[in-house]
Amino acid sequence: TRPTRHPGNSTTVAIPATIPALVTAAPQSMDIDASLLSEFDEGPVAVPTSAQDVKDLTRFWIAERNAPDILPYQDAILERLMERVRQQIEMVENETGNLDPTSNFRLILIQTELERVKYLVRAYLRIRMYKIDKFTLHIIDKEQPHLRALLSPSELRYLRQHLTLLNNHYHTSFLRTFPESLRRLDDGTVGTSAGMVDRPDEESAVFCRVLRDVPETVKVEGTDADFDMRKGDIFIVRYSAIKEFMRRGDVELI
Repeated sequence: TRPTRHPGNSTTVAIPATIPALVTAAPQSMDIDASLLSEFDEGPVAVPTSAQDVKDLTRFWIAERNAPDILPYQDAILERLMERVRQQIEMVENETGNLDPTSNFRLILIQTELERVKYLVRAYLRIRMYKIDKFTLHIIDKEQPHLRALLSPSELRYLRQHLTLLNNHYHTSFLRTFPESLRRLDDGTVGTSAGMVDRPDEESAVFCRVLRDVPETVKVEGTDADFDMRKGDIFIVRYSAIKEFMRRGDVELI
């Protein structure tokens, strides 16, 4: 099957209905306390770093939701955002009880913004935990250390604890009654129904947007399909065909 292509010069692009509402209403800034009314100032307003971090995390969250495998953990962005959240919470606590109506209104807006950002962070971490739970044995495979490098230290601890609990539960429930040769949970026979290790389906279809021209001609393995990717184009194509371009930053999932 050849991928569906929409020319980049189109003025309207249909976005799948499954894209969460937060994408269209993503938090714009956490600098409310300092520049609440900056949008009404004359002249251009520089985008605060925190606002860009929120936009970037929204993009990474969408990519994580749509990619069949687990993507690199965005440590720097999350650390900056969480530090900003801590500062804003401390400021709200210090100003709570202020009888000034203007200050109270500002605090309400700050708390609303905080909740939006915390929701985004939780959603990002939740989808990663789902993949860790689903592909535990695949990620822990000793022959693929690069997969564990994609996790944060806390995620790696969670992975190992989850695997320990899973092993203990299975052995206590029924595996101890099996012959020794049948007690392994990591029989990773690839491509057969006997394989016990769940792996991401990289042949599944994804929607992607081209962020910059890809110099190579893209080929879909196992088919005679090949196509060029130009900035602004949108495709629905096998994940395996664009995985490397996505990691290079040439393409983003939508």
